[in-house]
Amino acid sequence: EYQAPATPAVATEAEAGLRLHVSSSSNTGYKCVSKHASGRFQAVHYVGGRRFSLGLFDSAVEAAAAYARAVGEDQPPIV
Repeated sequence: EYQAPATPAVATEAEAGLRLHVSSSSNTGYKCVSKHASGRFQAVHYVGGRRFSLGLFDSAVEAAAAYARAVGEDQPPIV
């Protein structure tokens, strides 16, 4: 019996209503997401000039989703 492949993380985050912040200047492709020395991906958020780590994640998409959640309340709604 055929089973459809698992839904990619990008689609899952989009369904959750998150808008991932794409960046052409980042080597990961996402704003405030970088590859950590451990091989995992780190998301950071800057507030009032202070840097806050959002954690380490297994994929750049997961880190980008954490960043999107962190900045979501700081940005005005899109009209």
